[in-house]
Amino acid sequence: MSKKTDRVIMNDDIRVPEVRCNVDGAESLGIISIDEAMEKANELGLDLVLIAPDAKPPVAKIMNYGKFKYQEEKKLKEQKKNQTKIDVKEIKLSVKIAENDINYKVKHAREFIAEGKHVRFRVFLKGREMANPDAAKDVLLKVWSMIEDVAVMDKEPKFEGRYYNMYVFPQK
Repeated sequence: MSKKTDRVIMNDDIRVPEVRCNVDGAESLGIISIDEAMEKANELGLDLVLIAPDAKPPVAKIMNYGKFKYQEEKKLKEQKKNQTKIDVKEIKLSVKIAENDINYKVKHAREFIAEGKHVRFRVFLKGREMANPDAAKDVLLKVWSMIEDVAVMDKEPKFEGRYYNMYVFPQK
């Protein structure tokens, strides 16, 4: 696995004869030689950063690179902080589940939904149960009738492999 590195070409690492130069937050200097651009950057006490090395001529910007990098990292942290992680709880059932066991599992599902978590109900089909998968769907629909007042069904119960799945989440 190769790790992508965002190597920034700046200051003395720039190896082109001329660049289209811009000053951060100010005017455009147009197409100038690399020596003039470096001189202007040193005069302002800033860095010359190559922004578009593939352009004709390459585009460079005179800026405080340390400050720029810090602000970018700050933006990324802010975006990460604003992301919400959805917690999914899984409740396993069987085709031959007893009524009191269903009530017990539904009680737990209601607690999870009250906490704002999403719940996936799964009915595993063993051996000969595979011949009648509608029995698993019936179990899920029975569970759904017990929690429909507090939850929203994402999709109808779906048959996947040896499982019948139903995904629910809290009402808004």
